[in-house]
Amino acid sequence: MITLVRRVTAACVLSAALAACAATPQPVRPAPSATTTAPSAPPTLAPGPGGLTPVFMNGSRTHGRTVALTFDADMTADQGARAAAGEHFDNPGLIAALRELKVPATVFMTGRWAEQYPEQARSLGRDPLFEVANHSYSHYAFTGDCYGLPTVSGDRMRADVERAYAAFRRAGVPDARPYFRFPGGCYDRRALKALTPVGVTAVQWDVVSGDAFATDAEAVTRQVLEGVRPGSVVVMHCTRSAAPTTERVVRTVVPQLRERGFRFVKVSELIGS
Repeated sequence: MITLVRRVTAACVLSAALAACAATPQPVRPAPSATTTAPSAPPTLAPGPGGLTPVFMNGSRTHGRTVALTFDADMTADQGARAAAGEHFDNPGLIAALRELKVPATVFMTGRWAEQYPEQARSLGRDPLFEVANHSYSHYAFTGDCYGLPTVSGDRMRADVERAYAAFRRAGVPDARPYFRFPGGCYDRRALKALTPVGVTAVQWDVVSGDAFATDAEAVTRQVLEGVRPGSVVVMHCTRSAAPTTERVVRTVVPQLRERGFRFVKVSELIGS
């Protein structure tokens, strides 16, 4: 972040009054348009009770009809063989639909996903339409008994999150947000305490789309449309193999919500408001 200052030099022009060139030069002020302002840091929530990692569920219900679509780019640390065998943990069609419809969105990405699809991670991270946030490195649960996910031990939770940020940087994501989504949405006090030193805001949701492993796009669409309220955070997925209907859902939900007067925003805008 650099402030640019353009120095303007006045030249003496020969004229009948050559003595004017000997006059004391006046200070030159930079043109107003020559100064740029450094972007502000992404908004976060203040720590919770006891300094624990804060948890964000939804935005204001009264500050306009805004809604944030969020997409989890899931991939566990041990799914590389499945990807090599042809399973698709990405969804380029969904991202293309969001771009076509001009829908800002927040993608909660695992570090393993960024390693598997570095070009896509970099493209998302450098597109102002999107923001990339942290979904752990391994997509292992931060509590026991979380939808059958393997678990990460308490002493490895912080390292797992920091490893994901390192994977984003290697992939070329320039500015991953200080937001974290727990795999499976599962957390407890121990997990919140473990992540306190990382300085993230944990982001949950108030609308479950139900797109995970769904085959009925109409049912998912109804669930989203019935659940959205001003300030809602909708959780969806960005993996073709695990959520094959999501692109179709987005192409239906977006125009209908816009007809209802909703404006799509990133999570950062909801937190900042």
